Amino acid sequence: MRVVVDLNRCQGYAQCAFLAPDVFEMHGEEALLYKPRPDEAFREDVARAVAACPVQAILVDRSDETVTAGEACDAR
Repeated sequence: MRVVVDLNRCQGYAQCAFLAPDVFEMHGEEALLYKPRPDEAFREDVARAVAACPVQAILVDRSDETVTAGEACDAR
């Protein structure tokens, strides 16, 4: 699993950091730090973070399959 965040789109709402703190972290009030290749154990937390992002700035790439926020909601 590979996580990509469009940092130009990200508005710093920090929902991802709340839902998947082992993958996403706010540095200060506006800068988001994240692990681009988190452990598979965090897949469910990452899916929740993707679905909760108000501006849909988070993308998860699983090999040839790309999951967007809308698809993450459908997967539940």
